[in-house]
Amino acid sequence: MTATAPIKTKYEAVIGLETHCQLNTKTKIFSPVSTAFGAPPNSNISPICLGYPGVLPVLNEKVLEYAVKAGLALNCQIAPYSKFDRKQYFYPDLPKNYQISQYDLPIAEHGWLEIELVDKKGAEPTRRKIGITRLHMEEDAGKLVHGGSDRLSGSTHSLVDFNRAGVPLLEIVSEPDLRSGEEAAEYGRELRRIVRYLGISDGNMQEGSLRCDVNISVRPVGQEAFGVKVEIKNMNSFSSIQKAIDYEIERQIKAIADGEPIYQETRLWEEGSQRTISMRMKEGSSDYRYFPEPDLPPIEVSKKQLKQWESELPELPARKRHRYETELGLSAYDTRVLTDDLEVSQYFDRAISQSRISDAIAQGVNAKQVANWVMGDIAAYVNSEKLDSINDIALKPETLAELVGLIEEGTISGKIAKEILPELLSKPVDSVKKLVEKKGLIQISDTGELEKMIDEVIAAHPKEVEQFRNGKTKLKGFFVGQVMKKTSGRADPKVTNQLLGKKLEG
Repeated sequence: MTATAPIKTKYEAVIGLETHCQLNTKTKIFSPVSTAFGAPPNSNISPICLGYPGVLPVLNEKVLEYAVKAGLALNCQIAPYSKFDRKQYFYPDLPKNYQISQYDLPIAEHGWLEIELVDKKGAEPTRRKIGITRLHMEEDAGKLVHGGSDRLSGSTHSLVDFNRAGVPLLEIVSEPDLRSGEEAAEYGRELRRIVRYLGISDGNMQEGSLRCDVNISVRPVGQEAFGVKVEIKNMNSFSSIQKAIDYEIERQIKAIADGEPIYQETRLWEEGSQRTISMRMKEGSSDYRYFPEPDLPPIEVSKKQLKQWESELPELPARKRHRYETELGLSAYDTRVLTDDLEVSQYFDRAISQSRISDAIAQGVNAKQVANWVMGDIAAYVNSEKLDSINDIALKPETLAELVGLIEEGTISGKIAKEILPELLSKPVDSVKKLVEKKGLIQISDTGELEKMIDEVIAAHPKEVEQFRNGKTKLKGFFVGQVMKKTSGRADPKVTNQLLGKKLEG
């Protein structure tokens, strides 16, 4: 069995995601120790992280701020009163043998986010609201590194790194509203966009900053009761999430058809074999024996503080997509590409906010020209040069606005713009107009000058003129090319086409 899209059957999948988001605070949730990723093993630790007797945790206020902002961004109700609980969690990488989390009174509940599935061919996107059950704060555990066999004893061994122990997490639990691997993967992507826009996490799955566990069951279409729930772990990409879910849907449907039982268990996704495998039977909440954390006081968020944090929220991805579509007339696909990365969207916003571009947009000029440069040549350059960010290029948004403005005004052609783009991308310039003037690349729009050159081209190709006038109209492109060659690409294409049409047909 391979991880392919499930065939259409009389069954439907019921999917929910539990997402752990590592916050990018400078210090841990309950201790003043660095959270820096990539530090030497067991260098970012303290007696509090290691659960030494007599130590007391103190809540990092920044963690609370980030949790509330995330809750607001996910349209949740923020609890005016919440508390921490102890979750008994006997794992070798959790030195206290319990985890400080939140159980019955989380910081945020009853929210939603909107996912948008976009067809690249330009069809209308499918939009769905996915419910958020709860969002709560907790501490991360350490990390086990499993080694090979010991040469002397022949036994295997594991190493533990406690640097991650105590790093602040948000656990975000969705409602079981998802119905496919594609929807689940897009839910994860949208959640990552939101935390990146908020600036509370880098959302890097490869570094464990964002980790998604999937709960999935299948049931006959029309049945209200859920099937037996299976959890899938060990997925380090949204592609893996989609493939694991599609595989598991097929596996569970086949098991039901064959009369085999489905167990409530935790399974792992094996990337190499493209399948899920059983890991352990799933624990229930009673196994964790929650009770209120005695060393931390309850949390009360005042109305004043809540209002302050709400006022600091940025424009979020879904709202930005809607604005690009309604105000700028961009397609759903274009808005998706532009808003996927916060820095790209900020770059685009700065470019279209420049007066010469914003005035043109106000007069009905489509912002797609700017979008095309950002999504096309500029994105290709960022990828080919392996740059971390669009902000690493020399071409600033203001300069791009000037470039597009010169094309709109007819000062330069799109062809000339592409010729000078490599230079603009690699080194800063004070003025694009001064650059093209210096290089002698200003577009020729003077009809008198162009007519003279067109007459020379026509005179030099009498055979092609005769063929054109005998019905071979495609030769017009040949004449345009000849004029462009004669002017080193500086002839205004629109004016050239108009003049050529009159002279060839005359």
